[in-house]
Amino acid sequence: MSLEVKIPAVGESITSGMISTWHKNNGDSVAKGEALFTLETDKVSTEVGAEAAGVLIIKAPAGAEVQIGQVVAMIDPAGAAAAPAAPAAKPEAPRPAPAKAEKKAAAKVAEPAAAQIPVAPTAPVSIAAAVESANAALASVSENVAPVSDGRTTRKRLSPLRRKIAAQLVMAQHTAAILTTFNEVDMSAVMRMRKELGEAFLAQHGVKLGFMSFFIKATVAALEAVPQINVRVDGDDIVQNHFHDVGVAVGTERGLVVPVIRGAKEKSFADIERDLAAYAVKAREGKITIEDLQGGVFTISNGGIYGSLLSTPILNPPQSGILGMHKIQERPMAENGQVVIRPMMYLALSYDHRVVDGKEAVTFLVKIKEGLEQPQRLLLGI
Repeated sequence: MSLEVKIPAVGESITSGMISTWHKNNGDSVAKGEALFTLETDKVSTEVGAEAAGVLIIKAPAGAEVQIGQVVAMIDPAGAAAAPAAPAAKPEAPRPAPAKAEKKAAAKVAEPAAAQIPVAPTAPVSIAAAVESANAALASVSENVAPVSDGRTTRKRLSPLRRKIAAQLVMAQHTAAILTTFNEVDMSAVMRMRKELGEAFLAQHGVKLGFMSFFIKATVAALEAVPQINVRVDGDDIVQNHFHDVGVAVGTERGLVVPVIRGAKEKSFADIERDLAAYAVKAREGKITIEDLQGGVFTISNGGIYGSLLSTPILNPPQSGILGMHKIQERPMAENGQVVIRPMMYLALSYDHRVVDGKEAVTFLVKIKEGLEQPQRLLLGI
């Protein structure tokens, strides 16, 4: 009996998704636990594996939008049962056409029973017919979901994640009074510390010392100094957060995701770097989960890795603040009446002016600047 492959439930609020990729072709043999396809939703990307071995018969093409619980394929276990008996048969094409298979089956009826292969002769026929029928159905459906090009332009559907990102950004612009304030920070001390202690840090902790752990620690210190930033608006109420789960925006091929470093106040630099490294791997492999993205109180976005010199980041609702990091660039600075060259970075803090005043926003950004220019304060917690 064929096994139905259904779209699994991947979160309470998720009702649909899109099959972004089939890892197997129609008619391929699959093993139990082997990845069949990747389901892309408005929050996460999930690989769905086979619950049994057999021959895969696909019913929904890549690019199709599907509902939770929808049957998108069948697995025929007859293909798995027939595979071990194949060497005993005479050399032939692996998947004979239905007409040839029926002729061969009829010929075997006339042979002595002992000479016949102990496998139901109709199984390969039914699988081949099902695969052929599925291919025809997929060809007609795929025309409606595949990108369309006229040579000059190509039109394709937005992915669920892209649609979700678009809706979130527009909602943030329409519901929050977003204002951005700027400052600049001298990165000399952080760069010097990384250069002096980087090798020892890697040897002891097994992970590189990056810039982001300094920014996360500086953000935590600023959230403690200016708790008015660590709030969210819920209807007519203001909810004050007393924890420090900081989200870090990560760009992927699918779009922007914001995994959360939980309990950042209690974690060491090494703990934070390990969390960041683990999220980087999961993001590349498309294995970030919904739980990884939930519960952040503040977000850090690093446009500097792409060369951005300045930007005005958009809030990540329902948070009230987001910090934009930018490219480190050597610039001439006045210091004690002298012109010196320093590695400088522009910082941008976007905040919800409904609940955060300008004084609080500027104080918050200055606190981050102080922490980065005197990183020993972050290490000592002062």
